[in-house]
Amino acid sequence: MALAIGVDIGGTKVLAGVVDEDGAVIDTTRRLTPGHDVAETEAVIADAVSELSGRHQVAAVGIGAAGWIANDRATVLFSPHLAWRNEPLRDALADAIGVPVVVENDANAAAWAEYRFGAARDCPVAVMVTLGTGIGGGLVVAGVLYRGAYGVGCEYGHMTVVPDGRRCACGNRGCWEMYASGTALARDARELADISPVAAHQLMKLADGEVELLTGPLVTQAAREGDPAAIEIYTTMGRWLGRGLANLAAVIDPTVFVIGGGVSEAGDLLLAPAQQAFSESLTGRGFRPVAEVRLAELGPQAGLVGAADLARRRH
Repeated sequence: MALAIGVDIGGTKVLAGVVDEDGAVIDTTRRLTPGHDVAETEAVIADAVSELSGRHQVAAVGIGAAGWIANDRATVLFSPHLAWRNEPLRDALADAIGVPVVVENDANAAAWAEYRFGAARDCPVAVMVTLGTGIGGGLVVAGVLYRGAYGVGCEYGHMTVVPDGRRCACGNRGCWEMYASGTALARDARELADISPVAAHQLMKLADGEVELLTGPLVTQAAREGDPAAIEIYTTMGRWLGRGLANLAAVIDPTVFVIGGGVSEAGDLLLAPAQQAFSESLTGRGFRPVAEVRLAELGPQAGLVGAADLARRRH
């Protein structure tokens, strides 16, 4: 059975794993992402792959990178949350890795994994929305991963939902990911703590009284524990998510939406308000079939599973 390594590179972490032909992850390793230094990021990737390939014989390596990947499946054109700008990532890693390398957008890789092995298995038109540091997107149509004419399609997180809204790392304002992502979750909690310390009492307690220590995972923990402020933050974010899904449905008309990424681990705290807002905002509601909204099944390993499978299939 041919093994491949998948590497999922996000804004904060590098997660690498050995994946078999059935999508099972049999070994993993994790590193922090030195996002502001191209050479260091690539050294971390090579080190993670070297560790795993030292324990397993692998046929190919798939890199799932948070950024816009050219159709050559080798070049990172731009990454809002990392330092890559027109970076020939495949060639930069080739000598250090020593087996064929394929570079893919991380959300595309996650979409492919969910289509092949997870919540969108065999769905004719599957849209993946990943909620992490930002919002990533992927689209599989009739078994084909759609990339667009230049490889940079399905960047759903950067569609404008609020004209002249919050400034985004991509350079524009009002992008969807500024209202429904891990970054948005943490920012909303910090804003609440600044404006109303009383309302944010439980959140501040979890953050040891330090506003700057309020993170998305702490908001999730507080919401699960029943904190009204955290639940309100999640409800607001869920509604932003649902409105964005309705916009996508108007254009794509998918069979299913799969919601993944770290923020999706909140489950119904996020999904319930999202589904309600999706139903209320959907164009032609009441007179059309409605796409199902599902949580991803493969969790934080979806990106590496998809990257590994795409690399194995190509080589």
